[in-house]
Amino acid sequence: MPRVDGDAYSGGVTTALPFPRLRSGAPAAAGSTVESSSAQGQRALSDSYGRIATDLRVSLTDRCNLRCTYCMPAEGLDWMPHEEVLTDDEMVRLITIGVTRLGIRTVRLTGGEPLLRKNLEQLVADISTLEPKPVVALTTNGIGLATRAEGLAAAGLTRINVSLDTLDPDTFKKLTRRPRLDDVLAGVAAARAAGLAPVKINSVLMRGLNDHEAAGLLSWAMAERVHLRFIEQMPLDAQHAWQRTEMITAAEIRDRLHERFDLVEDPDDAVTRGSAPAELFRVVGTDYSVGIIAAVTKPFCGACDRVRLTADGQIRNCLFSRVESDLRAPLRGGANDDEIAERWVRAVAGKRAGHGIDDPSFLQPDRPMSAIGG
Repeated sequence: MPRVDGDAYSGGVTTALPFPRLRSGAPAAAGSTVESSSAQGQRALSDSYGRIATDLRVSLTDRCNLRCTYCMPAEGLDWMPHEEVLTDDEMVRLITIGVTRLGIRTVRLTGGEPLLRKNLEQLVADISTLEPKPVVALTTNGIGLATRAEGLAAAGLTRINVSLDTLDPDTFKKLTRRPRLDDVLAGVAAARAAGLAPVKINSVLMRGLNDHEAAGLLSWAMAERVHLRFIEQMPLDAQHAWQRTEMITAAEIRDRLHERFDLVEDPDDAVTRGSAPAELFRVVGTDYSVGIIAAVTKPFCGACDRVRLTADGQIRNCLFSRVESDLRAPLRGGANDDEIAERWVRAVAGKRAGHGIDDPSFLQPDRPMSAIGG
């Protein structure tokens, strides 16, 4: 993975990518946002397209206890050496800089599998005490959540996403190579009982494997009162075996749901969606809306407000970026908070217009999803 400092990449915009279009209600370089940051003595993480990063995705580890077929091979991967991974204190320091100096308002903890990170509850508690207080969220596969949901909620966690692609035990075992469906379902129930809201379910449909379960997953989610979101499979597998022709598209997902449900575009979502990646569809005759994230066929890069921090201290502007900006080296080299913040600002300034999956020159990132964070 090539790594460059932010000042070396500040102009790295490819001309092959179209200028991103902002959605209605999306946070552009609006004066109110910049002025708000300035009033608090903060700097905005803005790029040359007017987008401002306020959502930080933090990968706590590249390790995972599942082996999902669309993420990694059956034998797993070579994990990061322990000494390369940020310590708890280092992680909290960088997050603190992001929140107190750079306008980060949401911190989502991801992995790998973040529940494998020791002292996760303490990390959540430390982040929750920052001022201004950020929203603290978690994306997890749900294994182990049943015994930790209450403690995480007490520590300050407010939102949670659980990955769940099937309700069939045999299909779950085939997809993840582990017989752990009951553990995931128990984790979902525990998250609801702990008051974490909303509990969102992220599902990826695979052709010929679980794509027939779309309507069944929606029926289950409605009964459980959890928020279901289908996500188009993205080219982030370690094997680099992704093929667009095999991907279940957003249009196909809607067709499968229509086999049992009538769906209409959610009128409230159309007005307020902003930077949210999921397009919501109301189930006719109910107050329930299902989300579809068309990351490949209808990219929403123009409204992106995200920036990512890997477990080894690298800043990434996009899931599909092939360059990173190193914050770990200056952090461990004695740089002060102002110097680290400046590097971070320069890194985000070079964000590209979009992910470029449709560009003929597109190459998958060297890091797989498990090492980037969702």
